[in-house]
Amino acid sequence: MRSDRLVAILLMLQRREQVTAAEVAAELEVSERTARRDLDALGQSGVPVYSIQGRAGGWRLLGGGRTDLSGLTASETRALFLVAGPASTATPAVRSALRKLVRALPESFRDEAEAAASSLILDSQPWGSPRTERPRPPFLDDLQDAAIRGVQVRLGYVDSSGAASDRIVHPLGIVAKGSSWYLVAYTETGRRTFRMDRVSSAVVTEAAVIIPDGVDLSGSWQEIAADIDVRRSSPVEILATCEPEGLDYLRVAVGDNLEIRGADADGRISVVIRGPGEYGLAGLLAGLVEWLDIIEPSGVREHLASIGSALVARYGGSGATR
Repeated sequence: MRSDRLVAILLMLQRREQVTAAEVAAELEVSERTARRDLDALGQSGVPVYSIQGRAGGWRLLGGGRTDLSGLTASETRALFLVAGPASTATPAVRSALRKLVRALPESFRDEAEAAASSLILDSQPWGSPRTERPRPPFLDDLQDAAIRGVQVRLGYVDSSGAASDRIVHPLGIVAKGSSWYLVAYTETGRRTFRMDRVSSAVVTEAAVIIPDGVDLSGSWQEIAADIDVRRSSPVEILATCEPEGLDYLRVAVGDNLEIRGADADGRISVVIRGPGEYGLAGLLAGLVEWLDIIEPSGVREHLASIGSALVARYGGSGATR
């Protein structure tokens, strides 16, 4: 992973006064061209790495760095940790190197460096088939800054139906999934995921975020991605109630696609049933109508009625034949 190499290069620069692209290439077992690209990437990201031309030239870290990284400013420290190791993709070696770098930082920078390291997740695998590259979201820097500093944001947002809203959010972090960007945040209604290309405004406040203890971006995104994968593979979601005596039959019929929500006041069980299509689910559930009442979607109810009519037409008469 490139993040491994970037951290390794920073450690080399910290240990030595100067390195060459050839030395980096030999140490990391990459080509000199790759080593130069990595060194350039560090500089472009805001880390104070600079090159010296000539026969005795090479690359150095501004401000020394042999024993610490005090030459880094707060913004440069943040840039390093954003580039070097997003929380969900860093290998154990990268995490170990980041811990060493944190210990080498001036104490005033440490909390922000650790917050920066955990405020961004880069997930290169897109949802389904690769899509056209999307432009960088306009409010990305502001929202990432709010996540790192732990402050609330007044967010303007336009949802998939075109409805505009304005709300206070408590940013947890930013996720890049393929070419799509998402803000994961808490609101008064709980955790939400916002498509960054639907954000219409972002006003950063100085009020501290309120986020449940023990919650982090990495764990939250794992839960969100798992839920989205389930919904993508089973896009139809049926809300229904089931008589208790029919619940075992329902479990056999739909297996892991069944979610039990709890008992209603009348003793019936509220359930969610997921699957790939309305007609197929209707056919699967048609034999359970004695116990099952479909609340929504209406399309499944209509398919059940059509299936019932077809069954009556074919088998309702005493002398029905094929």
